[in-house]
Amino acid sequence: MTGKPTAADWQAAASKEVKGKDLTWHTPEGIAVKPLYTAEDVADIDPGLPGFAPFTRGVRASMYAGRPWTIRQYAGFSTAEESNAFYRRNLAAGQKGLSVAFDLATHRGYDSDHPRVVGDVGKAGVAIDTIEDMKILFDGIPLDRMSVSMTMNGAVIPILAFFIVTGEEQGVPQALLDGTIQNDILKEFMVRNTYIYPPEPSMRIISDIFAYTSANMPKFNSISISGYHMQEAGATQVQELAFTIADGMEYVKYGVASGLDIDKFAGRLSFFFAIGMNFFMEVAKLRAARVLWHRVMTRLGAKDERSKMLRTHCQTSGVSLTEQDPYNNVIRTTIEAMAAMLGGTQSLHTNALDEAIALPTDFSARIARNTQIVIQEETGMTKVVDPLGGSYYVEALTQELVDKAWEIIERVDAEGGMAKAVAAGWPKAMIEEASAARAARVDRGEDVIVGVNKYRLADEAPIDILEVDNHAVRDAQIARIKRVKAERDEAACQAALDALREGAKGTGNLLALAVEAARARATLGEISAAMEAGFGRYETVPSPVKGVYEAAHLDDARWARLKDGVEATARRIGRKPRMLVAKMGQDGHDRGANLVSSVFGDLGFEVVPGPLFQTPPEAAALAVAHGVDVVGASSLAAGHKTLIPELIAALKDAGRADIKVIAGGVIPAQDYDFLRDAGVQAIFGPGTNLVSAAEEVLRLLGHNLPPLEEAAE
Repeated sequence: MTGKPTAADWQAAASKEVKGKDLTWHTPEGIAVKPLYTAEDVADIDPGLPGFAPFTRGVRASMYAGRPWTIRQYAGFSTAEESNAFYRRNLAAGQKGLSVAFDLATHRGYDSDHPRVVGDVGKAGVAIDTIEDMKILFDGIPLDRMSVSMTMNGAVIPILAFFIVTGEEQGVPQALLDGTIQNDILKEFMVRNTYIYPPEPSMRIISDIFAYTSANMPKFNSISISGYHMQEAGATQVQELAFTIADGMEYVKYGVASGLDIDKFAGRLSFFFAIGMNFFMEVAKLRAARVLWHRVMTRLGAKDERSKMLRTHCQTSGVSLTEQDPYNNVIRTTIEAMAAMLGGTQSLHTNALDEAIALPTDFSARIARNTQIVIQEETGMTKVVDPLGGSYYVEALTQELVDKAWEIIERVDAEGGMAKAVAAGWPKAMIEEASAARAARVDRGEDVIVGVNKYRLADEAPIDILEVDNHAVRDAQIARIKRVKAERDEAACQAALDALREGAKGTGNLLALAVEAARARATLGEISAAMEAGFGRYETVPSPVKGVYEAAHLDDARWARLKDGVEATARRIGRKPRMLVAKMGQDGHDRGANLVSSVFGDLGFEVVPGPLFQTPPEAAALAVAHGVDVVGASSLAAGHKTLIPELIAALKDAGRADIKVIAGGVIPAQDYDFLRDAGVQAIFGPGTNLVSAAEEVLRLLGHNLPPLEEAAE
């Protein structure tokens, strides 16, 4: 060879080395990733400079060379006292901002004494029922000097009102409050499901918060538009990117329609993305998001460049964490943290190694926090602004993501916006199809998860986990609710609630009215109920996708044997075997439940997808009414030790102790014996191969599958 090697020369050399094998990687996003990128691939791409439109390379000219991202760990559990102590320890150890996790009762607008939330109080976040809880949560934490992020959507009005009044009673005026409220309800209707009210009044709530914060809280971000929960629900990065930007478009349109000047509120909008294990895809996703938001806001008429600047918080993936061989999670989180940093995030939460099965312990939380501190302090990675800028691969991948996401955004826009798309259900269906396809690839070993479907340990030692005493927390919360109600001016409180109730039926600013109710010591449940009187409470029933899992197993002998087993069982009992997939408690994460419904439905079971947010007696009544053979109880929020035994007791009381109960989801191995003693007949923890789970269920129903060799004959 003479002269400089060309791309064609490389292709010939690589092809020879791999004996002609095509090295192109086809990602779940539908992107064909080549094994080599050159200057030709980026000849028409100009990423610009950091701090300048369209902000591909970062929103600040100096980026981390001037100031590193904020270490903002998401935490909250048990009582306000416990969470406050945890926050203060973390702040003393180097954390820079707070991010509050609320329990599911709070998310859904219920006080801790409500009968629907018996198993949820304090389990997956901190219980906040009154202004007194919020004051304790931030005791000793000066709100004029601390940036506070709050992940709250359904009960956003009472929570933000409590935060405002807590600041007042600390002596901090609203104008000095700094932080972010998530306030992203469209995402809830798509994937996370911690909504309270129907879509239309929910969008009004967002507009009212925009108006109030624009007038009174100039340092506070009035919304954090979240793609995180989309990826956690199974969305590809293209879907997460497109639907998040489209959600942002919708919120801006609603704000403008309510009479706000776009440049008066758009600069206080922020975003929240998940960071998974596809390293370069995640880096490119954050860069593409900034390009897309600049394009969208320009088209919507924004003039101020700050209005067009996408600022984002990121969190490492919860879905990538594994129960099996959990110390691998430290490695995963480190890789994901580096992707977020190299993509240009403004703040970051790093998950702890034990979060696949429980809330983090102090030990695991310290490792998670120090992951960020080590990157900032020891690696030199912050010394150069956008160190991956100009990479042939990263720049080409960024453009590919921009183009593919834009196609979806244009479809949303053509069909009337994201609120209409969510009502039509196609974004949710698209995400669920991607989720089922991903699960099938993992079960088949096509997507490798180290320690789960490859390199599995023969024996795994249990790790220490944090367990919250749900009953003790609930008792303490109920006592405080009673005390607050006994000490308040009842007439003033009821007058404030009446005004809020009328405002929900009319046009008053809901946040302003709720602030008055919070000052009068109304509880979170009372404020939520006052708005519910005007809006109603929204309910949905899951509709699992069909055919995706089966399509991935058409050539799989094990799958064929299972289908034969289901058919044999149907012949024996005279009908298809019947399963209720039950979601009890206030946890709206339904990815696992929907996957189970999809898999068993594709195998030939008659699946009854239970509605979200059932109580154990309601789930038992549904099981009896449909004459099911088995109930699959899906648990993700640590309520299993309360809710599942109650379900089994309710089935016995109904004379149907013969209905078999199985459990799946985020259930620590330490709890398995407790559940078995309560009557659970099979337990499927995180990372379970769903084909294997189906085999076990068939055995429980009395069908012993032949070995694969016999089935093949």
